[in-house]
Amino acid sequence: MSDLLSRQQYRDLAAGLELRNRAFIDGAFCAALSGKTFTTTNPATDEVLTEIAACGAQDVDAAVAAAKRAFDDGRWQSLAPSARKSVLLRFAQLLEDNAHELALLESLDSGKPIRECQTIDVPETIHTLRWHAELIDKVYDATAPTGSGAVTMVVREPIGVVGLVLPWNFPLLMLAWKIGPSLAAGCSVVVKPAKETTLSTLRVAELAHQAGIPAGVFNVVPGGGKEAGEPLGRHPDVAMVSFTGSTDTGRLFLKYSSESNLKRIVLECGGKNPAVVMNDVEDLDHVARHVVNGAFWNMGENCSASSRLIVHADVKEALLERMLAQLADWKMGDPLDPENRLGSMISKAHFDKVRGYLDEARDRQLSLRVGGDTAKGIFVEPTIIDGVTRDSRLFQEEIFGPVLGVTTFTTVDEAIDLANDTAYGLAASAYTGSLRHALKLSRGIRAGIVTVNCFGEGDASTPFGGYKESGFGGRDKSIWAHDQYTELKTIWIDAS
Repeated sequence: MSDLLSRQQYRDLAAGLELRNRAFIDGAFCAALSGKTFTTTNPATDEVLTEIAACGAQDVDAAVAAAKRAFDDGRWQSLAPSARKSVLLRFAQLLEDNAHELALLESLDSGKPIRECQTIDVPETIHTLRWHAELIDKVYDATAPTGSGAVTMVVREPIGVVGLVLPWNFPLLMLAWKIGPSLAAGCSVVVKPAKETTLSTLRVAELAHQAGIPAGVFNVVPGGGKEAGEPLGRHPDVAMVSFTGSTDTGRLFLKYSSESNLKRIVLECGGKNPAVVMNDVEDLDHVARHVVNGAFWNMGENCSASSRLIVHADVKEALLERMLAQLADWKMGDPLDPENRLGSMISKAHFDKVRGYLDEARDRQLSLRVGGDTAKGIFVEPTIIDGVTRDSRLFQEEIFGPVLGVTTFTTVDEAIDLANDTAYGLAASAYTGSLRHALKLSRGIRAGIVTVNCFGEGDASTPFGGYKESGFGGRDKSIWAHDQYTELKTIWIDAS
């Protein structure tokens, strides 16, 4: 918390911000070729922030052409690994030098609490870039055991121009998860930020250029999915797209690939993540803290949010009592007030979607243990709904808001069956005092990430991605993320 400024200091800083609002192509800011713009607002106040260049297919063509020139002439990919590492480390330092500004841009653009932006999102963004930079000169290629008649090398080469399509819930951090390994591998990138949250990405692109990343290597095309995202997904000179967002949109990128050049597609999509609590847990207060954090951090606008509490009937009431006590510390209000842990929804449309699930709970006459009301503007109170059954939309569908459904069980096999009864398989948490139950739950739940006795997503060294409709084609984070931005080549040298 020591890095936090006061509410007034953030307001003063916001008043003097210079907002970057044009596309960033070939090392320079530029207007959309059509001259069109779109309005971006602060969702917490509905205040207009600026007009941003609305890119279309022509702008995507220009950005991809710049990225391809940069890749083909080797200005980045042909640098020694240690040289790319040095540039990326300078880049990370520039982000750290501008941390307050980046946190503020993130909060203003998304309605996220400045507290979370300043203490989690920005530091993790910087750490992610440094982690991948340090890995550059530590990943070894291999030789094959071909005998004395040949020398065979198995080497990784950067895949080429990659499209990076970002979500609106963690703009900076998801950007880092993608540019870290892709730039480390030597690729050139074209970033399509979410239309709702473009400001921080444009500023990061400028800082990347200042750090020494050559022109054309890091490009940003703001705009809508149909106007900019689809042309990027269909572009014949894009070798790969890494997408984070909804499962429905992820399906479209698979379609774009199949109908164009069969580019590689990596998807990180939705989740409907269970927190399974056994009746042998050792510390219910500890469980309550983690379940509340998992459900309501970032207003539940988190693909790995714990949106289903699957709790043993013996401990349900005791756990809910402790969770309600924990929520007293979760203040909601002005995102620029560091005391607040809950901000606004991202947009009126998303607010209406989340409110629809609250209406469903009332229609089904379910027990609202806390919350259920919407506050002024597009703020949604943290809500816990008891008695949710597996046939309910509240159990099956990703709400992406601060809404937690509670379902009870009596046996560990029933808990695993409930946890797996969804189209998704991104993340899960298991809480138990038994090693046997911990192993059974973590092995039995079909999800890409299972944490035991905590909520979390691991760290930069651990892969992030899911099973089933939560993911496809690869993982973010860790050394495994580097593989998806490279091609594997066999070089056979006849020595006979």
